[in-house]
Amino acid sequence: APGKGQGGRHAAAGIEGKRILVAEDNELNRMILLSVLQERGCLLTEAVNGQEAVDIFEASPAHAFDLILMDVQMPVMDGYEAARRIRQCGHPDARSVPIFAVTANAFQEDLDKALAAGMDDALTKPLDIGKLLDKIGRLEMGRGTT
Repeated sequence: APGKGQGGRHAAAGIEGKRILVAEDNELNRMILLSVLQERGCLLTEAVNGQEAVDIFEASPAHAFDLILMDVQMPVMDGYEAARRIRQCGHPDARSVPIFAVTANAFQEDLDKALAAGMDDALTKPLDIGKLLDKIGRLEMGRGTT
């Protein structure tokens, strides 16, 4: 049995190779997310606003992304609208790809708004990296391995 000192190691192992689209307009926040996820072996694609995230997703092949991390407050198109557009587009993964809202607001109404826009979950800023990694690690279990 693994020792107790390895807390979190197992969950992190589950996210290696995950393909994640990170939509975040704040460069510092985006860099932090990218470095944390890249360190753990994730393959990342960046978008700086909701429109760019939609364009990247629509142009991608099937199963290109395991997860979309969507900041909700972005210029050009916000994350709520981008999530709605992704869910409604003709892409084969439009309805199944997990989308996590990233929001500075921890109010229930913000979570409700994210869910209503078609997102699967919401994370609040400042991001709790442990919680983020845990949620990404759980995606695998829910969807089964391919």
